[in-house]
Order: sequence, then structure tokens, then C-alpha cells
Amino acid sequence: MQEDRTMQQSSAPDCRARVVVLKTGSTYPGLLARFGDFEDWFLRGLSPELDITVINVEAGERPGNPEDWNGIVVTGSPAMVSDRDEWSENTGAWLARAAAAGVPVLGVCYGHQLLAHALGGEVGYHPDGRETGTHEVELLPEAGTDPLFRDLPARFPAQLTHRQSVLRLPPDAVLLGRNRFEPHQAFRIGSCTWGVQFHPEFTDTVMRAYLEVQAPDLAREGLDAQALIAGVQASPDASSLLPRFSRLVIERVR
Repeated sequence: MQEDRTMQQSSAPDCRARVVVLKTGSTYPGLLARFGDFEDWFLRGLSPELDITVINVEAGERPGNPEDWNGIVVTGSPAMVSDRDEWSENTGAWLARAAAAGVPVLGVCYGHQLLAHALGGEVGYHPDGRETGTHEVELLPEAGTDPLFRDLPARFPAQLTHRQSVLRLPPDAVLLGRNRFEPHQAFRIGSCTWGVQFHPEFTDTVMRAYLEVQAPDLAREGLDAQALIAGVQASPDASSLLPRFSRLVIERVR
């Protein structure tokens, strides 16, 4: 069942840009109770001027045709792209159609990896394990003329938590961002399909809560959970991608 988060009360035509958020999973139960789920975090960051619908693709919901939407956002997930679950493979094929049709797409974390996989790249476990916490992202010169990334500083903090990565970019992908741990923090395909490994929807409070839940696993992996928690900071430049993507979609519809 599709869930229309805009809850329109009027029968008058709605001329706002239509954006679908593809929900690919859920957060930890304790965080869900405190902060809501992945889609809620995106809804807080995307423009209220958009007409937004959430489709739970992990649960088997279908988003219709890519051309039905003016913009597409793909959430993160605890699932692994390399498992190639049926819902994930179907969503990847749908995203490849969206990219070919020129519909603006923003894939985040799992969505970033799924886009890369669907468009001919390679996704798998990072050889050095997990990246989590607040870490710096470095933009490459190509980001200076990118419609989504231009005007951002060359380096900025971002919230990250992932074990899988884009190991090889798709053909013709433009690399936009990286850091010392993750060489593929952001890329673009064509004029308006973007993937970002970092989480623009995370607040610093959410990031700290993630690290607190992950602490036992981090200790087993040789990571210092308390140092990572102490290192969390706000990431307004990374978070600005959601209103930036919103404006891009709105301007294309006008």
C-alpha cells in the first residue's frame, strides 16, 4: 500500500513537484522509537514545497513508472546490496530506467550502492571493514560545476555508517567526493543521477545514538566507540544536499 505523506485535503489540482522516497529498510528499533524511521529523517530535510510519497520497496510496494515522478530519493538500509535480494534487484532495475529517463535521483548509502550496482559498478564489503561516525568528505574539482554539489566547501564533515561500499564506479560515472577510507563518497551519472555514501539525513544526535547501539560490535572490530562518539559533530554542509536536491527538482518542474 502506498503511503502519501502529504495527506492532501483539497481536491484542487496540486502542481507541486512529485518526489518518491524509496524506503529500503528500517533503523534499529530503539532509534525508531526515539527519532522515527529513515523516511521521517528524509522528510524533515526535503522541502515542504514538494509533494512527497513514501514507497516501501523492501516490503514489496511498487513505485509505478519512473516517469511518474519529478524526483526520486533512495534511503539507506541494513540490507546488503551484494545479497541481491529480489526486491533490491527489482528496485535497482527500476532505478536504471529512471536514470535513463533523466528523472533526478539521489541515492543515499544503500541507495548509493544500489545505484552503482544497477548502473554497472561493483558493490561489496569494504576491505578495511566498517566506517562509522563523523568523518570528513573531500570534494574533487568536478564537484565545482556539479548542479548538486557546487558552492559546497572543498571539505566538510558528514555522518557515515556502512560496511559495504562501491568498490568500482559504473562506466561514465563522475567521481565527486572521497575521503581517506572511502574512495567513492559521491558520484554522478549523466546530468541528474547522484549517489552519496554519507548520510545527509542524519543529525549529530542520530549519529551518536547509532554509535551507542553499535558500541559492542565496534569493540569487537577494534574500533574505539567512545572516541567515535566524542568525535561526532554537526554536518550542515552534508545535510544541505536534501534542500539542494529539492530546489533542483522544483526548478526543473517550473
